Amino acid sequence: MKSNKFALTAVLLWLVTVVVFGWFFVRGNTTAGSDNRTAVVLGAGERELILSEMRNLLGSVEGILDGINHGDMKQAASAARAVGMASAADVNPALMAKLPMPFKQLGMSVHHDMDDLAQAAESGKPAAELQTMLTNTLSKCVACHASWQLKAGN
Repeated sequence: MKSNKFALTAVLLWLVTVVVFGWFFVRGNTTAGSDNRTAVVLGAGERELILSEMRNLLGSVEGILDGINHGDMKQAASAARAVGMASAADVNPALMAKLPMPFKQLGMSVHHDMDDLAQAAESGKPAAELQTMLTNTLSKCVACHASWQLKAGN
């Protein structure tokens, strides 16, 4: 009888833990922002890591456009591939848990788009098609920046 109660208690604690973790994984660590955006609360180092990733994405956009403008599709592909899914592969799980699901979805879709753009450049798609792909990706960047702000906390 005691072992049944112990087992039931253990299972219930495990379920509560899973539900709480799931809640935070979806919701993230957020608060109301100062300008009608949602603030994602991160440690200072975590905030810097995400901002550095965003700067890398912007630098790759410049490299992609420069490649397209000069007809150098190898450069465009290389710049896009540098910020594709492989660059997001080893993100700290604790940091990912702090990011709300829509933020994660937008970010991962941008990395995926960069892989698609690299593949399109490598397969010889015309410059206009690559520019359209990049424009669609940049609209995700604009949507993210319009919705979220990164706030240094704890």
